[in-house]
Amino acid sequence: MSVNPTKFLRDVRSEARKVTWPTRRTTLVTTAAVLAMAAGASAFFFIVDQVIGFGIQSLFGL
Repeated sequence: MSVNPTKFLRDVRSEARKVTWPTRRTTLVTTAAVLAMAAGASAFFFIVDQVIGFGIQSLFGL
């Protein structure tokens, strides 16, 4: 199997033209959704951690 760098670069350019990039609005909406989900998950795990910590303190009387 021979390697032809010129053909490879042509194929890469051809495939790169097929890529559809998201619009600015789509990028912002998706980023906001990811940040909101991360904040929600952080708040959830913080609350669960506090409840478990309170339960352990109550159980062992610390």
